[in-house]
Amino acid sequence: QVQPVESGGGLVQAGGSLRLSCAASGRTFSTFSMGWFRQAPGTERRFVAGVDWRGERPWYADSVQGRFTISRDNAKNVVYLQMTSLKPEDTAVYYCAPTRGWGRLEVRPGFGSWGQGTQVTVSS
Repeated sequence: QVQPVESGGGLVQAGGSLRLSCAASGRTFSTFSMGWFRQAPGTERRFVAGVDWRGERPWYADSVQGRFTISRDNAKNVVYLQMTSLKPEDTAVYYCAPTRGWGRLEVRPGFGSWGQGTQVTVSS
């Protein structure tokens, strides 16, 4: 199982940048594709970005393509999300979790439990 702890959120003006981190416990962390997801008030949690277990093949939701960059450090069991050119519509709570596989938008079934997430608020 993988148990994530997200951090790095905050309040930023439109056009600004933030870097999120996800520290994930669990011996199997380095074997899973990992993803970032976000949930805005009144909406479902949605996929944002994912990266394969080696950290070599990322994939992104269309809404963040070209603005966000996902990476990972398996030696530290950490996944990062570098966010640039932030927009008010990026405002949400951001979570990380293993994905169902490379290129998939769903979480891996039975991965453990969602972390508390980290709040990102982008002001206009």
